[in-house]
Amino acid sequence: MTDDTTNGRPFGDDISPALSCDPRKRVLFGSDTYFLESVEQLATLTADVDGFLHRHAALLLKPDAVVSRQLPTAVDWLAREGFRIVAAERTRLTPNTVRSLWYFQWNLATPERRRLADLFTDTCDSVVLVVRQDADGAEAPPSAPASVVLTERKGPTDPRARVPGQLRYATGRYSYLLNLVHTPDEPADVARELGIYFGAALRRRVYASALAGEDQSARARELGERLHAEVPERDLSFEPAAERLKRAVAEAEESLAPGAVRDELRAARLAARNQEGHRRLIEAVWRAGLPLDAWDTVIVGSHVLPVKRKGLAPVLGGVSVSDWQHHLARSAVR
Repeated sequence: MTDDTTNGRPFGDDISPALSCDPRKRVLFGSDTYFLESVEQLATLTADVDGFLHRHAALLLKPDAVVSRQLPTAVDWLAREGFRIVAAERTRLTPNTVRSLWYFQWNLATPERRRLADLFTDTCDSVVLVVRQDADGAEAPPSAPASVVLTERKGPTDPRARVPGQLRYATGRYSYLLNLVHTPDEPADVARELGIYFGAALRRRVYASALAGEDQSARARELGERLHAEVPERDLSFEPAAERLKRAVAEAEESLAPGAVRDELRAARLAARNQEGHRRLIEAVWRAGLPLDAWDTVIVGSHVLPVKRKGLAPVLGGVSVSDWQHHLARSAVR
């Protein structure tokens, strides 16, 4: 771990071990404005900041969950798993928001992944749910924060590794990028991500609702219904999207003057019969600057373009329930 002081002065606040089992994360978050503002605001509403963040988790339902109509699936899954929704609000994922959320992991993102993410994350609002585990619901290990438990039960990013019972299995196994939901890893991440999703006024309302503890599942369903009324439903399956994309390219070719661009598009379209061919088609579309359907481009691109830079580790990695149990056994954090 690098030195976290300059001339004997720390870069930021000391973060409680109750909020993260990663010493490096505690150093980085101690000077992170999103985390600090969120925790400072929470401290005006409760004296038990660490306890609140330990007991609560957050679930982001992204635009791919909205257009594929999986918000009700997520609400039902949470109820079955013993998670009570105690706050629900809409948020907009802009390119800057996305980079802030995954700031400590997106050193792994390829340029293609960043471009695809920018195409779909700002297409419509997302929904953020704050949840806590009900005592009479599915029991977590007693020392595990709710965020860690929810993240583990949510399932992995890789669709091939998801299994029945996980949220990402229930909502659909489309691609590495189109994974529909996101959860903060640890209590510290819960605070930081709520600091990113919401401005001060709305974040205060979210915290107040969560502290009140009343079941907000009806509000979550209502937000989903409103979004479904605003946003057309989309099929996120690869084959239909690939066919639509090829038809759109064929139509676009007719409006182009004869020349190298048109010839490249036609050759790429005719070659789009396997992963390499579809990759070539997306790259040709981007070079030509064709304003094609964002969702079809993302669906196809997320299957055939590289999304993860190889040979690198994230700045901050994930943690498991067992990591937390060992951490608490060592540090006696409660």
